Amino acid sequence: MATRTRTRTRMRSRSRSDIGTIAVVGAVCAVVGFFVLGIVLGPLAIIFGWLAMGRSWRGAKSIPAVVAVVLGAFDTVVAVLWLAQ
Repeated sequence: MATRTRTRTRMRSRSRSDIGTIAVVGAVCAVVGFFVLGIVLGPLAIIFGWLAMGRSWRGAKSIPAVVAVVLGAFDTVVAVLWLAQ
């Protein structure tokens, strides 16, 4: 019986510039979400901010990543309250 060899694909680790870009995209989504499509852009900002923080609250964080998570959560709550009216 032939044995199969599995090849593992190694995921590329994110560089500092990739993390910074993801954090800035999240912050931009959060700010734009105040004005239009907060119900869509708020959760996107939370996701991008969380990914930029390395999916953890421990350790040093970039400021745009934290801003994206906090403002994204605020956008989402405000949009849900606005839709509930």
